[in-house]
Formats: sequence, structure tokens, C-alpha cells
Amino acid sequence: MSVGKLTHICVLPRLSGIGGMVSFRTKFSAGLQARGVAISNDLADTPYDAVLVIGGTRQLPGLWRARRRGIPIIQRLDGFNWLHRKLRTGLRHFLRAERGNWLLATIRTRLADQIVYQSQFVRDWWERGHGATRVPYHVVLNGVDLERYMPNGPENPPGDRYRILLVEGTLGGGYEMGLEHAIGLAEGLAGRVDRPVELMVVGRVADSLRQRANERTRIPIIWEGRVPAERIPQIDRSAHVLFSADLHPACPNAVIEAMACGLPVVAFDTGALPELVTGDAGRLADYGGDPWELEPADIDGLVHAAQEILENQPRFRSAARKRAEQAFSLRTMIDGYLAAIEEAL
Repeated sequence: MSVGKLTHICVLPRLSGIGGMVSFRTKFSAGLQARGVAISNDLADTPYDAVLVIGGTRQLPGLWRARRRGIPIIQRLDGFNWLHRKLRTGLRHFLRAERGNWLLATIRTRLADQIVYQSQFVRDWWERGHGATRVPYHVVLNGVDLERYMPNGPENPPGDRYRILLVEGTLGGGYEMGLEHAIGLAEGLAGRVDRPVELMVVGRVADSLRQRANERTRIPIIWEGRVPAERIPQIDRSAHVLFSADLHPACPNAVIEAMACGLPVVAFDTGALPELVTGDAGRLADYGGDPWELEPADIDGLVHAAQEILENQPRFRSAARKRAEQAFSLRTMIDGYLAAIEEAL
């Protein structure tokens, strides 16, 4: 897709504490610059044709000024913070999460000229909680560089054991249950498959949580910690299946990156995952209760789904890559955002 009238866009970074990592901004900026569009990250760096707000920002006065100058504002939205309302995560975390939600909703209802939802699930979630938007919207799934995230490479899954991979930015603030589910999955598989099972965890995990996990299970856990983005393809290729732990993910990059590397996905059928993991790209299991109320999960169903993947690796690995090629190219994502921006100009 051509860039039309767009020559310069201001991309406001994601507000710390709302959502995930900076990978989208990096990919999006590089994609537009490759098409000749200038990128800035400061509202004072005028002139620019449009503003893309990644989630929320504290720079509301600057957005108001841009709006008064007739500059269109496009907001990229994932979900909003909710776990702090169900779990005791501390007063500081609670207040930060609520402030983040207020910023997201204020921009959506009062400042944005276009909304880009990361998935149909996200759109439905926002409309249930805050009503239909007064402005046009697009649904654009995340994308990945299929030339960098690919199955071909020197890394291979170990042949003497099965490796379950869990990739999250941070396992804290209420997301600790994802690690509990991953351990339950690995323990359940250990009694059903023909090789030993190990769990690899990528992401920031508190020392106390690591210690408790090591004490409660005999499953070997490899704690990789936070790793540079360039290591993710190698890590994905070294595993047999990715477990996506977030209960209501908006459009998780870890899932898309895994499929691009030919790594099938197992998860509960919540959030945007039914939109992403289709066919034999992986298997989704029924949660078994109400995930919004954090009711106990059906780990046995998850184990059964993962077992099918482990016992049919070639079929699932091939289908995962094909699914990524069909739906998650970086070009497709950039085209989707350009359509929303051009519509707003």
C-alpha cells in the first residue's frame, strides 16, 4: 500500500505500565521509514501529518493542542487493566492500573479520530466496558518479520526430552498464575508422554516466585530471564510447543513470533487466541470455568491439547508457519495501519 498524503507521523511511545513491550513501535517505525515516511516521537517536533498513540500517554495537553491544529489522532488499543480488580496486587499497582485505564479511555472517547484495535476480541472488550466508539475503527492484527522469525536455523528442539516454552515480558502483578498453569501443564505431560519434560521461562520473574516454583515441582525449569529480541527466534526454534499464559491476551507477539518460527501454540481458548491460533497451528483448550473471575482452570484439558501437538510435531510445526505466512506478515500489519491513518487525513 502506498503512503498517499502521509509524509511525517508522530508516534507516541506506550505509557509505562500499560500493556507490553516496545516491539510494535520499533517494527512500525522501521516499516514506515522504509516507505519514505519520517518518524518522530515528540509532539513538539512539528510539523507532522498525524499522531499515533500507542495505547495511552500522559501527554494529554499536547494531544489537545494537536487536535486544535487539525492534526488527526489515531489510537492503537489493546485491552485494559483488570487483574488488579480481582487480586491483591498492592495499592501502588492498583492506582497505577486505574490511572492507565483512565488515560486509555479518555483518549479513546475524547481525542482519537481513529481507533485501531489489535483484535476483534479487543474491540468487543472495549465496547462491553465503554460502549461503541464515536469514531471509525479498524481491526489490525500484529505482524512479524517473516524473514527473521522463521523455522530455518541451526537450533532444534532437544531430541531426548520435550521442552515447553513460556514467553512473557513480566510474570508479576497478577500474572503469576500463568506460571502456575505452565507448571501444571508440564507436570501433567510428564506422566503421559514418552520423554522427560522441561519448562523454559523467558521474561522477568521475581526471585521469590522462582524459588517457590522450584520448590513446588520436580519438573526442571530453565529460567532464561529477559532476553534481547534478537534471541527470540533461536529460543522459539529450540522448543516443542509454546504455552501462551495470559488469560485474555489482546494479540500476543510471543504467539505470532512462535508460529512464524514453526513453533505450535497451546493455550486456553481465551482472549484473541481463537483469532490467531487456527487449524493445526496449535491447540486451544476450554478453560473449564470463568476466566474473568479467575476460577480454577482445567489443566487436564490443556495437557491433552499439548500432548496431541507433541505427538504430531511435523504436522503442527508446518501448519504454524503457514498460518503466520497467511495472516501475520509485517507488510500486512503496516498496510492496515496506513489504511486507518490515510482515512483520518
